[in-house]
Amino acid sequence: MTQIVIDAVLALGIIIAGAVSFFIGRSAGMRGERAAQIAARTTAEEVARRLIDEATRESEALRKAAVVAGKEETIKLREGWEAEAQKRRDEIERGERRVQERDSNLDRKIDLLEAREKEVARRVSDVSRRENAVVDREGELEKLGAEGRRRLEQLAGMSAQDAKAEMISRLAEEAHADAANQLREIRESARRNAEREAKKIVALAVQRIASEHTSEISVSSVSLPNDEMKGRIIGREGRNIRAFELATGVDVIIDDTPDTVVVSCFDPVRREVARVALSKLVADGRIHPGRIEEVVEKSRKEVDAAIQDMGEQAAYEVGAHGLNVELIRLIGRMQYRTSYGQNILHHSKEVAHLAGIMAAELGLDVTMAKRGALLHDIGKVLTHEHEGTHVQLGVEVATRYGEHPLIINCIAAHHDDVPHESEISVLVQAADAISGSRPGARREAFETYVKRLEGLERIAASYSGVDKVFAIQAGREIRVIVNPDDVDDFRMAALSEEIARRIETELQYPGQIKIVVIREQRAVDFAR
Repeated sequence: MTQIVIDAVLALGIIIAGAVSFFIGRSAGMRGERAAQIAARTTAEEVARRLIDEATRESEALRKAAVVAGKEETIKLREGWEAEAQKRRDEIERGERRVQERDSNLDRKIDLLEAREKEVARRVSDVSRRENAVVDREGELEKLGAEGRRRLEQLAGMSAQDAKAEMISRLAEEAHADAANQLREIRESARRNAEREAKKIVALAVQRIASEHTSEISVSSVSLPNDEMKGRIIGREGRNIRAFELATGVDVIIDDTPDTVVVSCFDPVRREVARVALSKLVADGRIHPGRIEEVVEKSRKEVDAAIQDMGEQAAYEVGAHGLNVELIRLIGRMQYRTSYGQNILHHSKEVAHLAGIMAAELGLDVTMAKRGALLHDIGKVLTHEHEGTHVQLGVEVATRYGEHPLIINCIAAHHDDVPHESEISVLVQAADAISGSRPGARREAFETYVKRLEGLERIAASYSGVDKVFAIQAGREIRVIVNPDDVDDFRMAALSEEIARRIETELQYPGQIKIVVIREQRAVDFAR
């Protein structure tokens, strides 16, 4: 029994001990689990804080990078916008300058037109006033005539018819003197203003043109490597030189000049073909009749191509676009033509530049002026091949190839053969005179020069009252000395006008001729 109780007590103690152990172990496990959870939570919080810090730093870095990138992009956009704005501002400023220049030009032209209108109005007013004065004077003269007629009848016993004839003669003389005086005053007034403007425009055009002097030649020299080549050029019994002259139409002059052969011909194109052909034959060394014909034909084609190129270059230089191919070829042939020693192509280009400058100063069509000036002497390259003057030939060829009527009038009127139809044709004529009359531009034959001087003196001496006539300044001025008893001061102005108009009608001359009428009254006596 006791043993059972002991066993029971032991079993109960074991159970109690187990229960106590269970509770103690459970409590310890719960504390450990709680500690582990606390440690895990602590670790998680640290990891979270670290991640948050890293995320914060990365986001801050990204934000700063985005801000920097945004600022750079903004700067680039701003620079682009500023450049575009500056470009537009520059374009606007250039446009404003152009507009201002055009306004200035328009203002100048308007001022010039207003000044001219005022001058014209003033001249009209002067003419009207003078006409009124003439009318009043005629009325006074009629009264004086009636009074004089009455007195003549009373005092001199003259008949009414005789008195009338005497009075008419006296009035005619006085009216002629008054008209001559007024004509001289009007002409001088117009000449002062027009000549000042014309000299300004012409001087501006001339000072911008620099051209060569005259150089007319009829021979060309070909250099030889040695004098032995002369014998090869002549050939056996002269067959080579005869074949060459027959093929080219030139004269080959072989003299004692060392290492030189001269090609002579008055046709510059044939002379140039012969020079090129002979230079090629000398360089090749093979000289015989068959080879001569072949080389001459090739040289002729080369010269034709060069003529075409020179015509195109001249048209390009003066801005004459759209010319017919045949006209361009004729322009190129001007290079091998001269007039009074002046190369026609150089003369035509010079006239084109002068006419263009003056047309620009006057506000006219510059392109049309240059085109008309370039073609004004186109007929001179046809003079030896066709019948007619160079003016007629130029008009025909320009009409045939469809040139503008204004251009045709420039050609037809540049020697006053027909009336001028526009201001441009007058400018072409003026530019032609400037180019031909400048010092050194032309050279004329002595016989032509002497004939012109004789014609000038003959025309001036044909008027009554002229005592002596002297042509001076190489025919550019005439001194006319009149008898003071036969020509009065009023007649002098009319005499110079009549001589000038007659010279323009009967003579041909370059530039202009000045007519100076001199009247001198001398009283001579002797003390003895």
